[in-house]
Amino acid sequence: MRDLANNIGAVQAVAPAVLTATNTSAAIDLLGFNSAAVIINTGAIVGAGSFTPKLQESDVSGSGYTDVAAADLVGEFPAAMAAASVYKVGYIGNRRYVRTVLTLNSGTSIAAGAVVVKGNAADKPVS
Repeated sequence: MRDLANNIGAVQAVAPAVLTATNTSAAIDLLGFNSAAVIINTGAIVGAGSFTPKLQESDVSGSGYTDVAAADLVGEFPAAMAAASVYKVGYIGNRRYVRTVLTLNSGTSIAAGAVVVKGNAADKPVS
């Protein structure tokens, strides 16, 4: 069996928490990697909390973010996240930075976290 852990980088985009407002992650640098995937894990929903996830991209760390086009995603994000679910969407765009956005549409809250998994590293093993 081949080792996967030394061939990927994992970055916490959203620390697992109860979210009560829109959450925008910090910039995640994809330099040195040729692919990425976003994994979102949800828990309980309170007060019919409705959140929509999306991924944004930019060539600059702190500005110029735009929503990733559907053509640059493998899979799609749901219109509203469900309780106790896992979502996985691949990124095949060519921008250096990405960030997650979990938008509160209505209701109270959701327990959620997000990780960006960076793959196809230029240098291995990945620490």
